[in-house]
Amino acid sequence: MKYLGIDIGTGGSRAVVIDEAGAVLASRTAGHAAFASPEIGWAEQDPRDWWRASVETVRGVLESVPAREIGAVSFSGQMHGSVMLDSADEVVRPALLWCDQRTSAQCDEITATIGRERLIELVSNPAVTGFTLPKLLWVRENEPANWDRVRTVLLPKDYVRLRLTGEKASDVADSSGTLYFDVGNRRYSNEIMSALGLDADLFPPVFESVERTGAVNAAAAAETGLLEGTTVVAGAGDNAAGAVGMGIVKPGMLSATIGTSGVIFAVTDEPKLDLKGRIHTLCHAVPGRWHNTGVTLSAGLSFKWFRENLGGGLSYDQLTDEASEIPSGSNGLLWLPYLMGERTPHLDPNARAAFVGLTASHTRAHMTRAVFEGVAFSLRDSIEIFRELGARMESVRLGGGGATSEHWRQVQADVYGMPCETIEAEEGAAFGAAILAGVGAGEWSSVDEACEMSIRTNLRIDPDEKSSRVLDANYRAYSKLYDALKPVIAALGQ
Repeated sequence: MKYLGIDIGTGGSRAVVIDEAGAVLASRTAGHAAFASPEIGWAEQDPRDWWRASVETVRGVLESVPAREIGAVSFSGQMHGSVMLDSADEVVRPALLWCDQRTSAQCDEITATIGRERLIELVSNPAVTGFTLPKLLWVRENEPANWDRVRTVLLPKDYVRLRLTGEKASDVADSSGTLYFDVGNRRYSNEIMSALGLDADLFPPVFESVERTGAVNAAAAAETGLLEGTTVVAGAGDNAAGAVGMGIVKPGMLSATIGTSGVIFAVTDEPKLDLKGRIHTLCHAVPGRWHNTGVTLSAGLSFKWFRENLGGGLSYDQLTDEASEIPSGSNGLLWLPYLMGERTPHLDPNARAAFVGLTASHTRAHMTRAVFEGVAFSLRDSIEIFRELGARMESVRLGGGGATSEHWRQVQADVYGMPCETIEAEEGAAFGAAILAGVGAGEWSSVDEACEMSIRTNLRIDPDEKSSRVLDANYRAYSKLYDALKPVIAALGQ
């Protein structure tokens, strides 16, 4: 049989079909409408557009693979979003996204109500503006008429599951990013819900990522072209599914993925908490395993912003070629990539981006290279915390846009000071979701077995010793920027 993975991203949805050996047989991507930002720091999307894009991608891959050959479907999706439905399962208001930063007051409220250390003990994470719980409190406090209509709260991919199956369900990996989920025990936190006055009936049943959650219903079969009755497997949030798609499933394995945001992901065999709240502890898509995650919110977004505003009309490849001619360290120019606030290690929605160290001798090419280095520095922040907590790391597997560029691969190896590697076919979180579908359908006995059979590395990038020394010194300077600029940003009132 063949297995279908559907990833509900921020910019678009992607469908991937794999065979019994993990080979990709078909893939299709459909863009979403750009997210709305009615005020600075806000980010919203209409969930119905995710379903429209999902239907388009599924119909696209079924042009190459007959629906009768699809043995199971599973999902990946952008994490932390809030899809609010009424009693008829209609969308109440646009979903607040992972990068929405409006909920600082609600995060303070959660921390004050529960206590900072107690909150981490209960749900393994501090109150973060991007997480789902503070979004719900914001709607309850600021849009009471909308809140009165809410009968169900789903995560983004789980809304697509509802449209596909008619069933409300989620998984432990995606639910770990809500702040009302007991990560250590892989279940909802009744204490959190009770303390904040939330009805547990708002939230769907939660499954392990490889468990069956329903089947394609007649209405969805007519829209997508899938056969009615096709098995649907729980799936995972995009970080965990993406890690599965890269083979990052065993303790000690580490990945760095650069998409719109950047993620450092390390697998553990038990929950490892950072009581300072700088990184996240979440359930993995592999039953019985967890992971630590550090996130920088503006990774690929930094390069996109730079190209659109300062790139002079050049393509990404042209800008990268220019930057590759600049020496490591960008002649003392630093980029602080906090365009949307920051998650790790500062948890500050009010953090702001900056170029620091500009001189008359710097060019656009220096600025481009500084963007690459600054994003890598922001990811190294997470690696340093992992080391502090005792993680063992020997190499880094690269994913996303940062793995496709020879220049950005080398920058990462030099900044991290560790060998980096890539895999032969990096198909992202949709590929990981397809693997989960296959495991859920019994094609493979475990996620470990599926990854061993399906994923092969192809490139190894060793750090350049001279470049690493320069970038290590720049990283030390970079590490001082947030504290140095914080009072300036506060004085600006932004």
